[in-house]
Amino acid sequence: MQVTFGFLLIVGLLFASGVFSVLLYAKFTGQAWFSESTIAYAETAGAKQQIIMTATPPPVAAPLAPSAMINAPAIRQYPELPSGCEITSLTMMFQYYGIDKGKMELLPELKRDRTPLKWNVDGSIAYWGNPNTGFVGEITGSAKGFGIFHGALFELQKKYIPTAVDLTNQPFEKLEQQLREGIPSVVWTTINYQVPDKWVVWDTPIGPLKTTFMEHAVLLVGFDESNVYVNDPVSGKSNVRIDKARFLDTWNVMGKQALSYTKS
Repeated sequence: MQVTFGFLLIVGLLFASGVFSVLLYAKFTGQAWFSESTIAYAETAGAKQQIIMTATPPPVAAPLAPSAMINAPAIRQYPELPSGCEITSLTMMFQYYGIDKGKMELLPELKRDRTPLKWNVDGSIAYWGNPNTGFVGEITGSAKGFGIFHGALFELQKKYIPTAVDLTNQPFEKLEQQLREGIPSVVWTTINYQVPDKWVVWDTPIGPLKTTFMEHAVLLVGFDESNVYVNDPVSGKSNVRIDKARFLDTWNVMGKQALSYTKS
C-alpha cells in the first residue's frame, strides 16, 4: 500500500513538473500553449475528445477609392473627321495603351456599312445602314454621316488590344473600377451631354433602328462622387468635367455602350 502510494505520488509530481516546465517555456518564448480558440468535439472510442482549433478572422476588404483620374492623350476629330468621334476616342485609348497610331492611320481599318441612304418624300430617312454593323454614312463630311456602335468598333479595338473587353450593359461601377485600375473606356453619350428630345427611325438591312443625331462617343478618364471626366474629341480637351447624374442619363439612353480592356 505504501509502495503504491509512493509510486502514485512520484508520478503526480512528475506530471506537475512537466506541466510547469511547458508553461514556463511558453512564458519565456512567447509561444502560448493555450490561446483564444474555438472548441469543437469529436466522438472517439465512445467518448468526446476535446480539440483546440485556432479561429482565423475573415480578411477585411479595403474601402474603394471614391475617385480616380488618368492622364490620357486628348485628340480632336476635326477638321478631318467631323463624324469621327468614335474612332478618335478609340485612338486616344490606343495611344494611352502604347499603340503609336493616329486616327487617320486607323481610318481605313474601320468597319463600314455602306448601305446607300434613301429618303422619304417628307425629307426623313427611309433606309440606311446600321451602326451595329459598321460606320454609317460618310465620316469625312463629304456627305451625310452618322456613326458606329460598340459591337462593330470592338472588332478594330480587339485587333490592337488582345485583352479588349466589351462592357456594354455593365453597371457604371464597373467602369469606375476600371479607372481605379488605370484603364480608360470609350463610352457613348450625346454631344451636349443631355438626353435628346428628338429621335429618328429608319429601316436597315437588319431591321429598324431608333437613334439620335446627337449621338457621341468620348474617352472616360476619371470620376469622383459628383462628376465624371472625359476626353472629348469635339473640343480636343482632356478631363472635361460633367455632372455624373446628367452623364449617366445620356449613357443610359444610348444603350450603356462601353469598350475597355484588362491588364492581363
